[in-house]
Amino acid sequence: MKKSICLYFQVHQPNRLRLYRFFDIGKDSHYYDDFANRTILRRVAQRCYLPMNELLLDLIKRYDGKFKVAFSISGSALEQFDRYAPEVIESFRRLADTGCVEFLAETYNHSLASLGSLSEFRFQVQRHIGALDSYFGVKPTAFRNTELIYSDAIGEMVYDLGFKTMLTEGAKHVLGWKSPNFLYSGALAPKLKLLLKNSSLSDDIAFRFSDRTWSDWPLTGDKYLSWIKASANNEEIVNLFMDYETFGEHQKAQSGIFDFMRYFPEVAIEDGEFEFVTPTEAAKKHKPVDTLDVPDAISWADEERDITAWLGNELQNDAFHKLYEQTEKLSILNSDELWTDFGHLQESDHFYYMCTKFFSDGAVHKYFNPYDTPYEAFINYMNVLSDFILRVDDAISVSDVNFAAAKEEKVAKKPVRKSTAKKTEAKKPAAAKAKTVKTKKKE
Repeated sequence: MKKSICLYFQVHQPNRLRLYRFFDIGKDSHYYDDFANRTILRRVAQRCYLPMNELLLDLIKRYDGKFKVAFSISGSALEQFDRYAPEVIESFRRLADTGCVEFLAETYNHSLASLGSLSEFRFQVQRHIGALDSYFGVKPTAFRNTELIYSDAIGEMVYDLGFKTMLTEGAKHVLGWKSPNFLYSGALAPKLKLLLKNSSLSDDIAFRFSDRTWSDWPLTGDKYLSWIKASANNEEIVNLFMDYETFGEHQKAQSGIFDFMRYFPEVAIEDGEFEFVTPTEAAKKHKPVDTLDVPDAISWADEERDITAWLGNELQNDAFHKLYEQTEKLSILNSDELWTDFGHLQESDHFYYMCTKFFSDGAVHKYFNPYDTPYEAFINYMNVLSDFILRVDDAISVSDVNFAAAKEEKVAKKPVRKSTAKKTEAKKPAAAKAKTVKTKKKE
C-alpha cells in the first residue's frame, strides 16, 4: 500500500472593524471597515485565490484525479466572496465539480465558540454545513476547528455532531515520542479519527519558502519530496496543512511559490511511493495506531501550539467573556441583525490582534495585525462590544415591554363567563353545600 500525502488549505477573511471611538457608542452601530475588507479581499483574490485555484484545477485534470486537496472555507470568507469577488466562488465550484477536492466543516465565523459556548458552537457548525451545501452542493464528512484548536472535550463534541474525522496540530508536547505521520483516535471519542499536521514540513512552505537566509533555500520539489520520504520512513501519512494565502499573498509570486506547487505534485506522483488523499480518504485508508490524549486545548499557532495566541492575557479573556455573556440574552431575541453582528464579533482574528507575545512569535503577530499595538486592538474592540451590548439590552427591554403589553391586552380581551352557576354555588352556606353533596351521593 502506498503512503499518503494529505494537502489541506484554510481559507478565511475576517470582517475588519473600523476605527470605532468611545463617542460612537450608542450613536453609530456600523462596526466594519468596508473599504479595507473589499480592498484586501480583492487583492488576495487576484494574488492567491484565482491563480491558485486555476493551478489546482489544471493539476487535477493533468494527473487524471491522482492529485487531491482539501479546503475549509469560513462562512465569513464566503460572505465576502459573494459581496466583493463572486468569481472566486465560481472558481471553487469548478474545483468541487472535479470530485478531487474535499470541503471540510468548521465554525461558520471562524470563531472560538468551541471554547466559549457549546450551543453557539453547534449552531455555527450546522450553519457552515448548510453554507457548503448551498454554495458547492457538498455535505462535509470531516471537521476542522478554527485554527486546528482541539482537546479531548472538543473532539467529543465534534463526534456527537456526526463527524468521524477531524484535523488538528501534531503538537510535540502532546505527541512526545510519537510521530504525527500516523492516524490517531480521540480519547473521549474513540471512533473519532485524528489527522495531525506535520508542522516542520508544513512550515517549510508556509513560512520559510521565500527566506533567502534559510540554509535550505531555495526549496525545490525534489528536495521537498526527499524530506517527506525521510520524515515518513516507516510511517504512513504526511499531513501538510497551511493557510491558502501562503500562495501569492504571504509568499509572493516572484518567490517561485506557484512554480514549486506546479512541479511538486509531478515529482511525487512520478516517484510512486506516495499518493495524494483527502482527509476522509485518509481516515478510510489508514487505521489509528494509538489514542491521543489532549486534556488541554492545542492549536497550530506559535511555538507553544496552544490557545494563548487568542486567550493568553487579561485583555483577551476580558473581551472573550464579555462577548459570550451575551449568548443567553440573544437566545431570547429574534433579531437577525444582532445575531449577524454577534457572529462577526466572534471571529478569532479580533482576539489574535490583542496578543501581547512580543518575543517568540511577535513578528508573526505583527504581520497579520492592522493595529499598532494590542492595546489599541483591545480598546477598539471593546468600544464596539459596548455598543453591541447596549443594543442587546435595549432589545431585551423592548421585548419585555412588548411581552407585558401583549399579556395585558390578552387579559383585557378575555371573554366574561355568562353562567353564574358556580358563583351561586360558591355563595351557599357551608351547611347547604354539605347537604347538596349528600343528596348527590344518594342519587
